[in-house]
Amino acid sequence: MKRLLILLFLINGSYQFAAAQQDIKTQQANARNFMQQGDYSNAILVLNKALEQDPGNIELQNDLVFSHYLMRNLPKAIELGKKVVEQGNADIRSFQQLGMCYEALDEKKDAERLYKEALKKFPNSGVFYSELGEVLWAKKDFPTAVQYWERGIEIDPNYSGNYYNAAKHYYLSTDKVWALIYGEIFVNLESYSKRTAEIRELLLNSYKKYFSQDKLQAPDPKNPFATAVAATLDKHASSVNTGVTTETLTMLRTRFILSWFEKEPVALPFRLFDYQRQLLKEGMFDAYNQWLFGPAQNLQAFQQWTSNHAAAYNQFLDYQKGRVFKVPAGQYYQSK
Repeated sequence: MKRLLILLFLINGSYQFAAAQQDIKTQQANARNFMQQGDYSNAILVLNKALEQDPGNIELQNDLVFSHYLMRNLPKAIELGKKVVEQGNADIRSFQQLGMCYEALDEKKDAERLYKEALKKFPNSGVFYSELGEVLWAKKDFPTAVQYWERGIEIDPNYSGNYYNAAKHYYLSTDKVWALIYGEIFVNLESYSKRTAEIRELLLNSYKKYFSQDKLQAPDPKNPFATAVAATLDKHASSVNTGVTTETLTMLRTRFILSWFEKEPVALPFRLFDYQRQLLKEGMFDAYNQWLFGPAQNLQAFQQWTSNHAAAYNQFLDYQKGRVFKVPAGQYYQSK
């Protein structure tokens, strides 16, 4: 009988705990709905009530900090955010949100210190390499900023932010190759955002810059990958003699891929080029290049092309939606 009573007590306790957890989930969902509606005061009210029941819940704490951030009550968001990151269960979002608050108040030193602390706890998280690099860039410490972005690409090759920042840096530099490489990888990792349109235009202009008469720095001779890419592009430079357009770039890049894979196995395997070759084999490379360059070159002409080639373009879009572009570890070829 005693054992039965204990069992009933445990079952009842487990039921009450599950019910409480479900209630907290409901409150959190309600708070997030308020946040989406811009009703931050009600979101904060609901989150505080939920935290009374579960004060150690890191998701609730993060949502509360974010609500104050969205409300532009930055001092309060920082006060709460500091307490969150000091906890043992603080996650990547906890550090990222506090960093956003510091940056919103232009407190660069605090943001830099925080991101360095975050990297000690999350050394494989690309987001903090990206954020720290941006803070250093804002402080005009350009060389160190780029080092962090490059390290982020090497450590976490599928986080898009480091490619975004690095591509913009190399476009402004005299580098011949990396703006092309990093820009296209970024667009494949982050295909539909406000930043995508920006990097599409940068990528098109990077090809124009590459084949112009500007004094561009030759690739590091100690870097066989960059040297091989530049040599293969230069081999087919006549493809763009009439100008750098979506059509001439499609021709150039088709010849590039055929040359790159002329001898197999290739000495320097690279996911981006593998993907391009797959699209070429599947008859979707024209559509891919239109998707990549068309909107930046001439939106009206691009829309006309997609209208005239609707079946081919939709085939590519369906293919793209059905896969996730991933860069394997170990395919980092930038100079050390």
